[in-house]
Order: sequence, then structure tokens, then C-alpha cells
Amino acid sequence: MKNNYCVIMAGGIGSRFWPMSRNNFPKQFIDILGTGKTLIRQTYERFLPICPKENIFIVTNEGYMDHVFAQLPELDKSQVLSEPQRRNTAPCVAYACMKIHQMNPEANIVIAPSDHVIKDENSFQAAITKGLDFTAKNSSLLTIGIHPSRPDTGYGYIQFQEDDRTEEYKISKVKTFTEKPNLEMARFFLKSGEFLWNAGIFIWTAKTILKSFEELMPDMYQLFHEGKDNYNTPAEGDFIRNVYTQCKNISIDYGIMEKAKNVYVLSAEFGWSDLGTWKSLYEQLPHDDKGNAVVGQHIMFDKTSQCIINMPKGKLAVIQGLENFIVVETDNVLLICPKDDEQQVRNLVNDVKIRKGERFV
Repeated sequence: MKNNYCVIMAGGIGSRFWPMSRNNFPKQFIDILGTGKTLIRQTYERFLPICPKENIFIVTNEGYMDHVFAQLPELDKSQVLSEPQRRNTAPCVAYACMKIHQMNPEANIVIAPSDHVIKDENSFQAAITKGLDFTAKNSSLLTIGIHPSRPDTGYGYIQFQEDDRTEEYKISKVKTFTEKPNLEMARFFLKSGEFLWNAGIFIWTAKTILKSFEELMPDMYQLFHEGKDNYNTPAEGDFIRNVYTQCKNISIDYGIMEKAKNVYVLSAEFGWSDLGTWKSLYEQLPHDDKGNAVVGQHIMFDKTSQCIINMPKGKLAVIQGLENFIVVETDNVLLICPKDDEQQVRNLVNDVKIRKGERFV
């Protein structure tokens, strides 16, 4: 267990969850489900049975450092990595894994987003433990795949090579990755039985992933490797600030996973949701007899069904004649949008930014 590490990625804006998720306070720092714990707090606690608490690292934007320490005050400053710019997930992974490798060359690392919902924690921990055991014995890049329950167009898909798949947590060779298909293709994926949802959770040893960077993304590898003596020293911050000005903006999926030959997927089912959109939150919340999911104290309905409503404390909302809508008010923004158009929320945010300025995003 001492070689097990976890890197929690917590630098995203969560623009599809606007207006609740804002630039200065994104969704990972919010108690979206009303459980009394924020998403990042839940994620951190989820990994405590898997690896020592001193082996859990958070990578976040430098503007969110205070949020991280406010919600995870037990962390040492060395466990929170500050990104000076947003450069997607490949630089994030390269930075964290290079730093951990300098501390422990035998490190076995889980990379996980900070804003996912896991309903069955025991099954999650069993799956991750099996994955860590696999990567400790094999020089492989392992990703977690979720059995799809519907033809969802908001998720990426992983095609695995055919096998008998009799084990509960089956590990298979990856055949292809597909990013967010259209509905027709998603239906085909579901019917074929050969595809899993891509959960965006990765497991590998530090040695294996750094070798993959060296082979498949040599420019990025060189950038982070040149300052290897700066990691875990007072010089680390200045070095990283310089490196990020030169880093390509690219995901670990495009940069490594889709190119590598040693990629495997562990299929699992543990009540997973990436909680990326209002519709995904709707599915996690309890519904009334008309199918409405409500967060708020004073909501009155008439002839309204299948809606998700989120209102601030003390706010009265009277809603009549809506079906299948998102209605959200927070701070200085009110969003009213058909649930079926939820994938357009990110575009709406861009429009607001251009026409009304940063204070609304």
C-alpha cells in the first residue's frame, strides 16, 4: 500500500454546470447533491482506504488553492500542485507523475477527476485495488470503463477486445476510443455489447506513464524532465510556471491513451456519474410524483413535470406549465433551458462572456 498514490485533478471550470459552477468557484468545491460534503471532499475520502493520506495529491489551478486548503485542511502544502495556466490533462498528469516519481520510483498511481459521483464506494475501492494490482505486475496503462445503461451522447466510449468477461472486474485490451458519439452511433455501441463508458480514471506506475510520455509526447516529456532536480524543492514553483508557458494544450486521452499499444480497460459498475451536466444531476436527485427534481426550500409547481429546479436558500419560485426544463438561479444569473439542450450550456457561457463580460461567468 505504501507505493499506492492518488492524483486528484481539480482544476476544471465545469462550464456545462453553469451558472452553479463559476470560474471563481467551480463545481468540485460545491455540495451539489446536498450531502453535507463537496465533491472534492468526497473524492479525497474515497481514496483513503486505498492509499496513505500523505500519498494523495491534488492538482488544481493556482486560483483555486485557497478553496482546496479550505476543504482539505489536513493536506500538507507539498500535496497540492498549482497549475499556473489551464493546459488540459496531459501536462497535469506529466507534472504530478514526474514529481511523484522523484519521491518514489516504484509509485503506482491512480489519476481521478475531483467531481464524479460514486454511489457504491465498496465496489469502487475493490475495482481500483484490482487495477493497482494489475499495473503493479504489468507495464500497462489501465483505464476504467463503466457498463453503459443507455445510449448517452455525453460520454466517451471504449471498445474492448472480445472475451468471455465472466469475472466481476474484467480487464481487457482496448480496441478503440470514441469521443461523444451521435445518438445513432451510441445506440449501436450499446447494442453491440463491446463498448464501455470512459470514466476518465486511469491507473499506471510512474515508470510506465513516464516511458509513454517519452515515446509518444517527447516534447512535453523533455519540458518536465529537464527540471527533474527541481521537484520537491523550493525551485519547483518557478520551474513549473516556466514550463506551462511552453506546454501544448492537450488531453491525456489524445496525447497518450489513443496512441499507446499497452492500453487496457477494467470494466466495472459502481454507480458512477461524471456529473458533467444538469441532466446527470437530475438523475442523481430524488423526484416528486411528476418527475421533478428540486433543490430549494420554496418551490411551487403547477402543470410542471420532468424538470430540475435549483433555487438559492430563501428564494421562492413559482413555476407553471414547464416540461423537461432546467431552471437554475445562483448569484446574479438565472438559467431557463430545455433539458434536451443541456449540451449547449457551454456555448451559452461563451456567448455570455462575449456579450456581457466575465462577471456573469
